[in-house]
Amino acid sequence: MGEIETGDHTGDPSGLLSLDNQLCFPLYAASNLLGRVYRPLLAPLGLTYSQYLVMLVLWNEGPVHVGTLARRLYIDSGTMTPMLKRMQKLGLLTRTRDGTDERCVVVHLTAEGEALRTRAAEVPAALSKRIGDRLGQDAAEGLRAAARGLVDLLCADLDQFSGGSTPNTALSSCIK
Repeated sequence: MGEIETGDHTGDPSGLLSLDNQLCFPLYAASNLLGRVYRPLLAPLGLTYSQYLVMLVLWNEGPVHVGTLARRLYIDSGTMTPMLKRMQKLGLLTRTRDGTDERCVVVHLTAEGEALRTRAAEVPAALSKRIGDRLGQDAAEGLRAAARGLVDLLCADLDQFSGGSTPNTALSSCIK
């Protein structure tokens, strides 16, 4: 990709330090803006965006270990555990020790959490109307594929530089 020229680069003639030339910035901005678009859609459900992602996994994949859920969502366990505790207090899920391995905690939906699924089905349709229809199906699919490719690349990059296997690498194909 070529560089985007945005004006005077005093002290940085190459423009490498220009905000508009950073790949990360439009991704960061889009992520923040998507969160703001989701907020009013999720508010009637009483969910944050991260909690919504947890619910999507549980609705579609059933009970899962906390570690598996964290890897699936690319969230560290230090963030995952407090969020699951809040969701348990809301009555959406339970956390219990795995009977076959006491070191592991399994997350299950409650009846209330399962019932929320019907109301949550409106969220993707509303988001499609707000963004997807204007973007177009081909562009949306291309964007999704490019984002998944970036996730795969970043996981491989983390593996290479961490000297080991990052937990999420094996799961990157799960989000396809």
